[in-house]
Amino acid sequence: MVVMSYLSELRAVWGHRALPAAGVSVLLQDETGRVLLQRRGDDGQWGILGGGLEPGEDFLIAAHRELLEETGLRCPNLRPLPLSEGLVSGPQFWHRYPNGDEVYLVGLRTEGTVPAAALTDACPDDGGETLELRWFALDDLPPLNTNINRVSMNVLRARRGLPPLPLLDVPSPPPPGDWLRDLRALVGSRPLIAPGANVAVTNERGEVLLLKHAGTGNTVTGKWTLPGGSLEPGESFAECAARELHEETGLRASRLVPVELFAGAEYRFTSLNGDVIDNISVLFRAEDVQGELALDTAESHGAAWFAPDALPPADELSGPLIRAKVRRWQELEPSPNEGACPGAAPHRLC
Repeated sequence: MVVMSYLSELRAVWGHRALPAAGVSVLLQDETGRVLLQRRGDDGQWGILGGGLEPGEDFLIAAHRELLEETGLRCPNLRPLPLSEGLVSGPQFWHRYPNGDEVYLVGLRTEGTVPAAALTDACPDDGGETLELRWFALDDLPPLNTNINRVSMNVLRARRGLPPLPLLDVPSPPPPGDWLRDLRALVGSRPLIAPGANVAVTNERGEVLLLKHAGTGNTVTGKWTLPGGSLEPGESFAECAARELHEETGLRASRLVPVELFAGAEYRFTSLNGDVIDNISVLFRAEDVQGELALDTAESHGAAWFAPDALPPADELSGPLIRAKVRRWQELEPSPNEGACPGAAPHRLC
């Protein structure tokens, strides 16, 4: 993953301090299973292809762009990995670039295949990001200097029954704060990429728990939303989901299953004061939920359970991301109330 111009612009005001950096990895293999690696211009080391998302991009668009920039190649069958293999997040993905910039890499892995002979037509752009391209067998890899490279190779090595590469030790994450608020104070209303997570909690009647937003952070009061929020630096998507679920509802889930990763221009959110957020967010399904509902009244004015065929109208849901996630949950849940009218009264909790 390579820091792109979006992050470079933020560095002008943020300095070298750690930031969550959303990016995409491109795992490109030939017909024999060899993987294409690049020798990077910033440190001279070998690593995977890929780079940072620009505002408005989804991961597949970014993957095609990065592949073309770094190799001059196109891959028609480039696709996201399943979330069980493809999600990138967590404290192990801290990285310090040679210029001192620190990031916690989050994002998604993609994969595709091209013939080995395609490398003869490779023509990286003239930005100096790629010094060399070469095919490597998964059991004969060069030294890899970051965990993002090692874990990505471990995904491919596990498919071949090869042992995992050891991971590097990294510093502990910084204490919790509000990096998004602090960054916003420095950059104004410009689009900011915000990784995060939401949780779909379903009860024994097949109803989903929605919270009525209290209108904090320049958002509209009274809109329905799912429990969730933004990642802290060094936090994984799953850790974010568990933390936000407990903070906002008092509930805990024994297991959080990733359902889908949402990213792209259609999930852009503009707050009442004009601040723009490009959401990159995972929907999790909660399993074996325990505890008593106890709302964070600073964020929520109430909560209710909604059946799949009795959800709030779209304009009562909190923005395009939540609308899409609620629709996705609806697709996964059988309707327990056949014949009920949309917008029927929910089972209210408070």
